Amino acid sequence: MEKKGSVLMLRYEVGKFLGQGTFAKVYHARNLITGDSVAIKVIDKDRILKVGMTEQIKREISVMRLLSHPNIVELHEVMATKSKIYFVMEHVKGGELFNKVSTGKLREDVARKYFQQLVRAIDYCHSRGVCHRDLKPENLLLDEQGNLKVSDFGLSALADSRRQDGLLHTTCGTPAYVAPEVISRRGYDGFKADVWSCGVILFVLLAGYLPFRDSNLMELYKKIGKAEVKFPNWLAPGAKRLLKRIFDPNPNTRVSTEKIMKSSWFRKGLQLQDEEKESVDEETEVEVETSANASAEKEKNRCRNLNAFEIISLSTGFDLSGLFEKGEEKEEMRFTSNREASEITEKLVEIGKELKMKVRKKEQEWRVTMSAEATVVEAEVFEIAPSYHMVVLKKSGGDAAEYKRVMKESIRPALIDIVLAWH
Repeated sequence: MEKKGSVLMLRYEVGKFLGQGTFAKVYHARNLITGDSVAIKVIDKDRILKVGMTEQIKREISVMRLLSHPNIVELHEVMATKSKIYFVMEHVKGGELFNKVSTGKLREDVARKYFQQLVRAIDYCHSRGVCHRDLKPENLLLDEQGNLKVSDFGLSALADSRRQDGLLHTTCGTPAYVAPEVISRRGYDGFKADVWSCGVILFVLLAGYLPFRDSNLMELYKKIGKAEVKFPNWLAPGAKRLLKRIFDPNPNTRVSTEKIMKSSWFRKGLQLQDEEKESVDEETEVEVETSANASAEKEKNRCRNLNAFEIISLSTGFDLSGLFEKGEEKEEMRFTSNREASEITEKLVEIGKELKMKVRKKEQEWRVTMSAEATVVEAEVFEIAPSYHMVVLKKSGGDAAEYKRVMKESIRPALIDIVLAWH
């Protein structure tokens, strides 16, 4: 694998060495079938096992397979041998955003464009239940067109990483970019912490230096905790107002990604793009007018499609624990159904109520959460093809033994009339 010109898995011709991290090396490669350029991240399995990083690697794979967005580095596939794990990813050729700001501040319109792409990508991550937790210019790449791509989800967290208090408790991230609540070690909302980091990045893009600086780490943390920041006099009033809302030391009142995207400073420049898109849509409106209303209603009632990689990833043959060890039992069950997604979720809600569980339904994401004192079961519906769905039921909290008992004795038997097959 280390040699240029070698062929990996009969599919990728390995090219030049691109870079190295603590546990991985990255190479340029070419897909022998399509001719496309990719980046291959090579992880040494023995080193990962020795330092106890197995769960982190599994989480990174789980997170990246959930995400598909123009401003997020795409994971094409994961392969493994006895000694190595290979992440085959989109090759982003423009380098790190850090290189752009290492020489000084950017023009306001350029900084705003990068910030718009960053916030839209992070808002998308949050909608999928993912928080990044290590946002900084070094983890933001640029493609050949100068578009931003969020990378390095090694410290990310999924919704089921939270404890029963609904908060995350792992202190991680780069000191100058972390939110005050992360430092306090009393638990934090990962989504709100990501917003703070986005604010630090915006400040760096506009000012050319960090908002919170001190050679003494404890003094730095004190400044972050008090949100002590001095704004340069060249900062536009709109940017300054937005940064003040982001640098709120109280996460409960800190602005959200949704509200950031509605702010006038953020919207500048985007309005023209949206108007151009609307004008294109108007040109084709007459052609699709007859079917528009029906298709719009149908689309509103559809759940998220699974792409080919996700379908493979959900299969038992791609159980991530097999990348590291065998015999680990997953607290997750899946079944396929030819019923409509709305009918499936209604059935799950009905079952939860019959079991006297607290039921919460998120229709936009086609998720149902059933909570009892001893266990929490989360179900999500995915579309594989029209009128053909896969439902994933997993323990998202509580006791594993109780989860298995409830699934075996109550939930599985109650689903018999809508299940095609269990997987």
